[in-house]
Amino acid sequence: MLRTRLYADPHGRFVHDVILESCNRYPQKTAIIDSSCNRRISYAEYGELVRTLAHGLVSVGLKPGEVVGIYLPNCWEFCATYHATTLAGGVPTLLNPTYREREVRFQLENSGAALLISDGENLEGIDLAGLPDLRRVYTMRHPHAGAEEFQSLLRPATCALPTPLESSEKTLAALPYSSGTTGLPKGVMLSHSNLVSNVFQIIGPNGSGFAHDDVLLCFLPLYHIYGLNVVLNPALTLGATLLLMPRFNVPNLLGLLVSEGVTTMPTVPPALNALTQAAEAGQFPKGCRLRWVKSGAAPLAPELARRFTALTGLLVCQGYGMTEASPVTHIGYLQPELYKPESIGQPMALTDCRVLDANDRELGPGEPGELVMRGPQFMVGYWKEPAATAAVLRDGWYWSGDVVSRDQNDFYYVLDRRKELIKYKGFPVAPAEVEALLMEHPAVRDCGVIGRPDPAAGEIPVAFVVLREGFPGTSKLKEELCGFVADRLTHYKQPREIRFVEALPRTPSGKILRRELRQGLA
Repeated sequence: MLRTRLYADPHGRFVHDVILESCNRYPQKTAIIDSSCNRRISYAEYGELVRTLAHGLVSVGLKPGEVVGIYLPNCWEFCATYHATTLAGGVPTLLNPTYREREVRFQLENSGAALLISDGENLEGIDLAGLPDLRRVYTMRHPHAGAEEFQSLLRPATCALPTPLESSEKTLAALPYSSGTTGLPKGVMLSHSNLVSNVFQIIGPNGSGFAHDDVLLCFLPLYHIYGLNVVLNPALTLGATLLLMPRFNVPNLLGLLVSEGVTTMPTVPPALNALTQAAEAGQFPKGCRLRWVKSGAAPLAPELARRFTALTGLLVCQGYGMTEASPVTHIGYLQPELYKPESIGQPMALTDCRVLDANDRELGPGEPGELVMRGPQFMVGYWKEPAATAAVLRDGWYWSGDVVSRDQNDFYYVLDRRKELIKYKGFPVAPAEVEALLMEHPAVRDCGVIGRPDPAAGEIPVAFVVLREGFPGTSKLKEELCGFVADRLTHYKQPREIRFVEALPRTPSGKILRRELRQGLA
């Protein structure tokens, strides 16, 4: 094994302390470039922003262990709020900035968020009334009725910051929401030790190719664990420069590659496909400083990686993980003798892996089975979900639900998913969430949602709907059902196709036989 050591000892380390150490070590260097407002922030300035904002949060009543919702696109305010919240003893829960009211209210209520940091544009049309724990709402660049100015939290305050009540292994550093292997979204309890360990795995010896002199372009959403703990935290830990884009946009991205001297860029397969198409059209800049790209969040087709490399000369390093693992468990290599873009690579340092059959028998090289893992990066558990936690964490091992194989050299390959999640452009879609919403429509008696393979998105949600008596299966009703979901769920969860059926195939216990629905698509 090439990976046996971490970047540093994570024991007793808190995320904000690691970041503030970089702020003290590299005061004059640029930490963050926010392309949404053309602001450049040095490490010294960033450290001051984090400390001031932490004091501001404490001064308005944030108590240790309370949850702070961050409902923002990629921007410097997101970064500073995240690190200030943990410094103030709070727990950040991260909300997708495209969420609709139904999704926002669910996460804020389920997490018990006491404060919300957002923006007037995000909150347009969203009713936050009646949330039992939410005390105050702040908006950063655009005002909103009933919200206070984010800037007020940056006024000098004399209150003391709290000291941690528990160890870094027990103190939560993030509460992102994930659907796990199935079902509705659940809060994933990630401790400071989880996140710091994974950062130190990623940037440790033979880990990723990230370096101190990098300019990392981040269009990946920071609310997602991929953006948060594979880009933001590792970049600032190394003292690199983080270039933020609020969203993926090919022309803007290609311009930034040149103007800002970007050296590396974590991405997802659909974005990589769009960049490959740009390269085929002769739009990809020649002579830029970009050295390599990392792909994650969804399976990477080997042919796509090869095509991108042939057109640009840039290597593509595939990784693998999940929110429950902070998120990285495997990553490939850039060295020619170890370069295998078709593989998710080898496990990170201190990460044990087993491949098991249906009877929990350990399998050898070349035999497909479920990937089961353990390591310091795996979650504490699911928020208020002991049964769901027990289903995936057993005797210290995490059961991934993914079918893999490994070769004689311990390189792993993802073959299939047992979990029901649909991956749309790398974003997880839980069929149960879409099904539960569709069942609220008066025309729907039963429904099942599956993913259909799509070359641009990876998978798109397709809904099979059983109608109630008296409702005709018309194209107008299909449009109405799609609109019903679009009004209540973010764009990537919305079915792109509705199919009316007489009945859904189910097991004797009532579970939907999704495999039969997939066969129906074919």
